[in-house]
Amino acid sequence: MTMKIWEERYIASAPYSENDVRNEWERDYARLIHSAAFRRLQSKTQVLGLGESDFYRTRLTHSMEVAQIGTGILRWLKSKHAVDTEIMAALPRSALMNTICLAHDIGHPPFGHGGEVALNVCMRDHGGFEGNGQTLRILSKLDKYTEKNGMNPTRRMLLGILKYPAAYSQTVQLDAYGKVPEQRWLCKAKEQHPPKCYLDDEKEIVDFILKPLTPAEKAAFTEAFPKGEGKHRKTRYKGLDTSIMELADDISYSLHDLEDAIALGMVTQADWNEHFESTQALFTDCGRNYDETTQELFGRSHMRKKAIGGLVHKFITSTYVTDSGVPGAETSLIKLNAKMDEATEQLMESIKNLVLVKVIKSPNVQQLEFKGQKLVMELFDALKSDPERLLPADGQKRYKLAKNEVEQMRAICDFIAGMTDEYATRFYEKLYYPHKGSIFDRL
Repeated sequence: MTMKIWEERYIASAPYSENDVRNEWERDYARLIHSAAFRRLQSKTQVLGLGESDFYRTRLTHSMEVAQIGTGILRWLKSKHAVDTEIMAALPRSALMNTICLAHDIGHPPFGHGGEVALNVCMRDHGGFEGNGQTLRILSKLDKYTEKNGMNPTRRMLLGILKYPAAYSQTVQLDAYGKVPEQRWLCKAKEQHPPKCYLDDEKEIVDFILKPLTPAEKAAFTEAFPKGEGKHRKTRYKGLDTSIMELADDISYSLHDLEDAIALGMVTQADWNEHFESTQALFTDCGRNYDETTQELFGRSHMRKKAIGGLVHKFITSTYVTDSGVPGAETSLIKLNAKMDEATEQLMESIKNLVLVKVIKSPNVQQLEFKGQKLVMELFDALKSDPERLLPADGQKRYKLAKNEVEQMRAICDFIAGMTDEYATRFYEKLYYPHKGSIFDRL
């Protein structure tokens, strides 16, 4: 199979401008960075609230760091596998890797996982909501580059951001959800997380993405496996480009969120030492000195930066390309995956777990997520009550074009999911706060 098929777009592009010397991946990159969805990442929460400081990471700075690490992994893999013709032919161009990494979070709603849980509860009877699925929806349908086909990206770019190649209806298990109380914003977030999936509305574009695969490859690649009673089903496989992006995301999440947490005092040296009290050998196994790394991390800022940089380098240079495990796969983009060696992966996962416990699950962060959860649900309820009165003009147009109730609710969901944290807060205040207000108030 020629790799040219992966450069195709869902809607054939009009003739390009005269003297346009860019390749298709560079066009994808340009469309993304000039999109409104990408710009909005600057005002969406990564972990710490946007009001905390202008120093801590947002979704935008996180995505930029993931792109830098992703292209770093790509350069390393091309050096490591320089004599393997199959791997070299399959590895993506830098512009494509950049685009996939920069785009990986554009579907996340305001207020992080609090917003995701809220929209999933609101959409429970209308196809659910999942942030990664919304990314595909923005790229292929909602962005304004084209009238109806979003950015109209290349097939391979879309494959790269398709982290979970199964639909909501294939993965959702109703017994995985907890009870939703009458005041539904009081639901427990841990009991309302959506399955990892794409949204059923995007089946047509997913069929386009996977068209080059044989029927057997497609069936194996998209199979959703049971995770156990009371848990959603989940896919097991991903494409080559996706595997590189996810490694870059994991590296950034573990180390850059750790850096912010140390700077803010949310992870202290005592926390660090307690966490690794019995597992300091993880550093030795990776060729790192635990005491030296600890001293640097909790020393002055330039020493912390040196430690983080050293760990990023170690994680990148521990990656390699191997078989993905997809049964019967012949197409190189799903036959191959990038992985990290076991010892280094264990260290990375341990650092991720420390960040999870001390930062993500800390009461202060969870309280902000809960606040966002309540705000998003009440926004949805208000707009749902009288959408042709309360939605902005563009949202009303999409609502009126909807063919049924499911599409109407999806139009409301799309509007809220596209909000930044600040816009959502101000829109909520405009609807609910009893101050005087004006028709000239600008959001």
